[in-house]
Amino acid sequence: MREQADVAVIIPTLRRPDSLERALRSVMAQTGVTARLKEVVVVDNDPQASARETVERLAAESVLPILWRHAPQPGVATARNAGLAATIAPLIAFLDDDEAASSGWLSALVGAQASTRADAVFGPIRGRVPEGTGWSTPYLERFFGREGPAETSLIDTAYGCGNALLVRATALPGAAPFNTAADQAGGEDDALFAALAARGGRFGWAADAWVDEFAPSHRATLRYALTRAFAYGQGPSQTAAAARDWLGVARWMAIGAAQTAIWGAAALGLTLAASPRRADLMDRCARGLGKVFWMKNFEPRFYGMHEMARLERQPCAASKG
Repeated sequence: MREQADVAVIIPTLRRPDSLERALRSVMAQTGVTARLKEVVVVDNDPQASARETVERLAAESVLPILWRHAPQPGVATARNAGLAATIAPLIAFLDDDEAASSGWLSALVGAQASTRADAVFGPIRGRVPEGTGWSTPYLERFFGREGPAETSLIDTAYGCGNALLVRATALPGAAPFNTAADQAGGEDDALFAALAARGGRFGWAADAWVDEFAPSHRATLRYALTRAFAYGQGPSQTAAAARDWLGVARWMAIGAAQTAIWGAAALGLTLAASPRRADLMDRCARGLGKVFWMKNFEPRFYGMHEMARLERQPCAASKG
């Protein structure tokens, strides 16, 4: 019986059958929170509904309710909204399909939310990259990972939706809280959490809610990571522009210009010295550059139809939303 069930786990996916199975099995192996877990919702973002067989096969093995929902229009925000539409649970945990949760993951998130009373709680991530990434491996592991305080506590800033627990009533307003304008580039969670912070929402950190994130080979490259860093850098300027805070935009652009100059020069020096630390400074430079060139025509595309096009070119590849 699940009279106390009040948590749903949502996993968006796009043509990653093996990775999806790993993520789902990690949720099936959760301990200490089974009575609270209302359902697991897998949102299949492939127009061809390729995840259905995997979900139905694992659902037949599981004591947990595992639901398959089809969101045929590829897009990360569309997939998240479809997952929310499939459940009425008041607490929503997001796990990406390239992640695998530790057995105490969900229990740690739920416990941290109860102790901090935060509207959104985030957990740490260990970045995993394939062999052969060379000198940039430590940087890439940090890039795909996530660090935070050593203890569970309230924090000042938000992270991404992957490995997060959100209070539906306060953090996820309306029927479709994720802006589908972000379907192709991502950043739907940045906008959501910026709005939550503006409403006085609180963020928490669950120090024991560990997941591993496995970067696929096409993403585990310095070029991809720096492009993502550029996109992350665009966030503050774009948020200010969306609020028509043009003084804020100018301030972020000035900060970005200074960061680009300082970290760019430092990265050049370390590149000439062949130091592996140059990747971290390249990352900072890219984020600074993103604050300057925040306009939509400079916005990289990572998800949705862009990812579908990549998959069509490489039909054996697989990816998330």
